[in-house]
Amino acid sequence: MPVPGSREDRAAGVLLGTACGDALGVPYEFSVRLSESQVPRMLGGGLGDYAPGEYSDDTQMAVCIAEAVREHGDPLSPQALRQTADNFLRWAEEGATDIGAQTRRVLRGSGHAQGRPEVAEVMTAFSAREFASGVRCAGNGSLMRTAPLALAHLDDPELLARSALAYSALTHGDPLAGEACVLWCEGIRRAVVHGDTEGVRAGLELLPADRRGQWGTWLDEAEAGPPHSFPNNGFVVTALQAAWSAVTRNPEGFTPALHAAVRAGNDTDTVAAITGALLGARWGVSAIPAEYLDAVHGWPGHRTGSLVELALSLVSGEKTGR
Repeated sequence: MPVPGSREDRAAGVLLGTACGDALGVPYEFSVRLSESQVPRMLGGGLGDYAPGEYSDDTQMAVCIAEAVREHGDPLSPQALRQTADNFLRWAEEGATDIGAQTRRVLRGSGHAQGRPEVAEVMTAFSAREFASGVRCAGNGSLMRTAPLALAHLDDPELLARSALAYSALTHGDPLAGEACVLWCEGIRRAVVHGDTEGVRAGLELLPADRRGQWGTWLDEAEAGPPHSFPNNGFVVTALQAAWSAVTRNPEGFTPALHAAVRAGNDTDTVAAITGALLGARWGVSAIPAEYLDAVHGWPGHRTGSLVELALSLVSGEKTGR
């Protein structure tokens, strides 16, 4: 494990924070919202009959991205995008315990291109057509998975923003989804590098000028209300608001903010996975409770040690190739 408080500790916390938040939220997804006095536990169950500590599609899809970037280096390379698209399709066939409605439509509509050089382009084009035709495409399904991109662009926020947009667009054609990914990925990047949570607001400068005011207002709203005041958190904007509320209103450490994210209710695993990624980047894997690290696991066989190795391989730029 990395040295506590180090940049490597915070980098390792990104995937572990995602996975632990995900697994902590699983038992409470679309169930009765926890009260402020109730402590979330990794009980398993939930909508997919998960084992205690098992993470769901949020982390599974993040792993698909992380493994593709580890293999091919630059996330914006055609090879990394192609491998990610293929990984999504393989995951849907072999390991998906749950798939969001928008993601499912896109994967079904582009599955014929699996294994072909143009698979990422086919997937992105299908997603764009969905949005252009009026299909609602601003769910939280891309925001939940793009955290690993920050680890591959720790020194380049502009490239990170481009990557966040490209990887969101694979399945979510609505620009709102991509803009949310830009803000949250920049928050994670800065948290790893500087050990603070200032990057989410700093990320406003990475958005088009005409979008900054609206997102600034949404962030203001999140800071003013508790996570459960954004109940429609299947929508990407309110998912980000619930997560940002949990982080900013509980600045004292990893666990209180993650518990607040679970208490938001509704899509608890996704809100907690999004929150956990930023908290892990801010506080490091050394701040995650040992009981979470001992229990967390999931497709395709990852546990704490391998998730740490995967995260750090993205930071180092290690490339295994094919």
